[in-house]
Amino acid sequence: MTAIQLKTGAPGARILGFGDYRPRRRVTNDELSQVMDTNDEWIQSRVGIAERRWASDDETLVEMATAAGGKALAASGLAPDEVDMVVLATASLEYPIPGIGPQVAHRLGIPRPGAFDLNAGCAGFCYSLEMASNAVRAGTARNVLVVGAERLSDVTDQTDRATAVIFADGAGAVVVGASDEPGIGPVAWGSDGDQYSAIEMVAGNGGKMIMAGQAVYRWATTKLTAALEEAMAAAGVGPEDIDVFAPHQANLRIIESMHKRLGFPERTVVARDIVTTGNTSAASIPLALSALLESGQAKSGDLALVLGYGAGLTFAGQVLRLP
Repeated sequence: MTAIQLKTGAPGARILGFGDYRPRRRVTNDELSQVMDTNDEWIQSRVGIAERRWASDDETLVEMATAAGGKALAASGLAPDEVDMVVLATASLEYPIPGIGPQVAHRLGIPRPGAFDLNAGCAGFCYSLEMASNAVRAGTARNVLVVGAERLSDVTDQTDRATAVIFADGAGAVVVGASDEPGIGPVAWGSDGDQYSAIEMVAGNGGKMIMAGQAVYRWATTKLTAALEEAMAAAGVGPEDIDVFAPHQANLRIIESMHKRLGFPERTVVARDIVTTGNTSAASIPLALSALLESGQAKSGDLALVLGYGAGLTFAGQVLRLP
């Protein structure tokens, strides 16, 4: 009997370049206080957000994803025809079919790649990054474009202070390619499906998002430190080796709690992009890392620890070498 042959890929995979897109409109806490019972002090004390970005009509998911993906492709130094796979992480599609991954690939001039959308809520970018890393190491793709893009303002009741003060829009992207040594560590991922209803989008709420904020906060601050420790252990590093800590930008209090529990050295840079960008779900981690690299707070070669978590409830963390 003839055996099925398998492809073999690279020893490791790494991020080759980042790209981002932030909508033009800045929505301050004072602006929100005009349409709901809230104020700047209340919002900042609970979630740490001073302002967020909401997309205009022309800043569609496809437009934002294409802009971020184009920047990542340019930063990688690759031509479009060197990309074999496109993964689009999003939880805010207007319609479930068709997905936008193939459309984004087409707009970027990537010829006939494997292309699809992935919805793992706010953990979508990290789930997609693992799929990209595996594809490169297995030999099923030379290079992979991963994009996290959200228009959460479309699915948020903008008079509901439980959600409207938090959720925002934007897109972040990376290109993943081959490397002689691993630049993306093993994933630590999982789900707690018994809490699936903590974050939902339901018809009874006009198709808008509802969230049990306190339940999500307790889950994130008590259960997810173990996933971060698992990701570091799997990569063979400890807190003392981490240069950049960039978890999902959901709540500044959660970020600070995780940071304190893990005992990073004083030199470790902590991403606080949420303060001016809000919670952009699957886009938050690449947006935060892009900002740190552009500002010079993070630099090429740094080790970054990331963790996406959200609806499902799902989570996924990795150690990354920044390009």
